[in-house]
Amino acid sequence: QVQLVESGGGLVQAGGSLRLSCAASGRTFSSYAMGWFRQAPGKEREFVAHIRQTGGNTNYGDSVKGRFTISRDNAKNTVYLQMNSVKPEDTAVYFCAASNLYYNSNYYSGRAYNYWGQGTQVTVSS
Repeated sequence: QVQLVESGGGLVQAGGSLRLSCAASGRTFSSYAMGWFRQAPGKEREFVAHIRQTGGNTNYGDSVKGRFTISRDNAKNTVYLQMNSVKPEDTAVYFCAASNLYYNSNYYSGRAYNYWGQGTQVTVSS
């Protein structure tokens, strides 16, 4: 069982930056690949970023490539999402998720993840 708690959301102006954190419980954090997803009102959940267990491989959704960076600190049981050059269309609830799969090619699908956090709201003003 893994419990995930996101933090760091809030209100930011367009062009600004924000860093989200996701703290995980348990001793086996390093055995989970981690992902960030987001969901805006009236829209489907969208893949944002993914990082493998060792942090050596990352993947991004097309809409955030070049602006967002996912990273992890296995010693702190935490995964981060650095959001730069944010846009109003980045406004959403952001969720972190954990997957016990290794080398999973379906990292962009929510179905690949076993555990989810409760989400943190990010609002970008224009």
